[in-house]
Amino acid sequence: MVKLLNLLKWLDNNLIKILLTAFIFLIPLWPKFPLFDLEYTYISIRFEDLFIIFFVFIFFIQLIRRKITIPFKFLLLFIIFWIGVFASYLYGHYVLNTVPVKNIGFLHAARRIEYMIFFFIAASAVKSRRDFLFFIKTLFFVLLLVSLYGIGQKFFGFPAVQTMNPEFALGHILYLTPEARVSSTFAGHYDLAAYLVFLMPIILSFYFARQSKTYFVLFIIALFTLTLTASRISFIAYSVSLTTFLLFLKKPKHLFIIALLTIGFSLLSKNLTSRFFQTFQVRRIFVNEKTGQVVVPQKISVKELPAGTFYLQLKKDQPVEFDPALQKKLEEKLLADIREEASKSGITLTSTEEAQLLATMSAGLKPVNTVVSDISFATRLQVEWPRAIKAFLQSPYLGTGPSSITEATDNDYLRWLGEFGLLGTVSFLIILISIFFHLFKRINNNLPSSNFLIYGYLFAFFGLLINATYIDVFEASKVAYTYWTVSGLYLGFLKSNYE
Repeated sequence: MVKLLNLLKWLDNNLIKILLTAFIFLIPLWPKFPLFDLEYTYISIRFEDLFIIFFVFIFFIQLIRRKITIPFKFLLLFIIFWIGVFASYLYGHYVLNTVPVKNIGFLHAARRIEYMIFFFIAASAVKSRRDFLFFIKTLFFVLLLVSLYGIGQKFFGFPAVQTMNPEFALGHILYLTPEARVSSTFAGHYDLAAYLVFLMPIILSFYFARQSKTYFVLFIIALFTLTLTASRISFIAYSVSLTTFLLFLKKPKHLFIIALLTIGFSLLSKNLTSRFFQTFQVRRIFVNEKTGQVVVPQKISVKELPAGTFYLQLKKDQPVEFDPALQKKLEEKLLADIREEASKSGITLTSTEEAQLLATMSAGLKPVNTVVSDISFATRLQVEWPRAIKAFLQSPYLGTGPSSITEATDNDYLRWLGEFGLLGTVSFLIILISIFFHLFKRINNNLPSSNFLIYGYLFAFFGLLINATYIDVFEASKVAYTYWTVSGLYLGFLKSNYE
């Protein structure tokens, strides 16, 4: 009986630590299998959501019982942001009618709390330096498993579960083609790459602080996995954050070694290098000057990144020579579009009708020599970013509400402005800046090993901010959970180590 009581007492004292350890394993490693579908969206309720609800419930019970404490210094900042998010939701739904489905808007707003609450949970779980090291090492072990699984996808046919489009989000088991970018256990390659970029400076900081080659080996494995994602923005974020990190620490030898490894892995990854070279392409396209229609004659292939319709014209005064091969590609492209539209309308066209439509469509098209962006960049420039800017201009202070500008904007800053307006954006940035400077102020010249760990976090955060210019990293669940958890762990570490 005494042993049972002691066991229950130990469990009560360590319940948050046990659940947080399980959470650190679960979130990155558990694939995104849907449990329940939500109407009007391809976002689903998943097993991890149920685990999180249970975990948060236990957290509040322990908080009420005063078994744990939280950093109240930051609580008000978080509450202000959460109020701003729900104010945007209510304003968008009831006033602007930009959040047409009430339940979806509410869930989009609520998930901000769901992600960010782990800042307080993680901070409450760290009561000593030993706790901090245990959680971070657990995180690194999970990172190793994630990286190895991603490598297995590339070379050994390990399956993937992605949410890159509505069909994939149904939970289909996918097997990647040789040209595909690895996603490991994440929803897509962008999410995996952002996760790696955030943790890699922290890994290096532990290598410098503890002088253990194990951390450097882990860094190399993560770097190799990053190149397999072929995410250009994440590769840029990694290059900038790691270079400035090593220069700041005055580690030229390590910078040289890591630069060689980076170049070597990049050259081995034909997917990554080809995507960089295809970001901007010199092409002859066809433009209808009256309607603004742009046609890019090209054969879509998984081996090449398609060109988009955003372009800059070259040598406007120079005449464009007739190219029979390109003209044939144009006609094939237009004919395919005509047949697709006819099929959607349930119409069967005769060859004569097809020829007439083809002649009409091609008559107004003029060949133009241009530099065109790839389809990914063009979609952002022409659709996603203008949509977010339009939402911000419509409602500068509160935005048009969560979920009002679809599931993705591919730029977190514009997404915040469009959905939450100035109130939500400024309050969120204040939270990020406050955490940054709270850690920065704790740098102590008498504790060099701890300083390395703090610098690692600060430059990891810098890499995440760069990533946020091109993808929604703070809305990607696995990345968001990791960021807020690690931030909370560092806050708990500072409290136990410095105060």
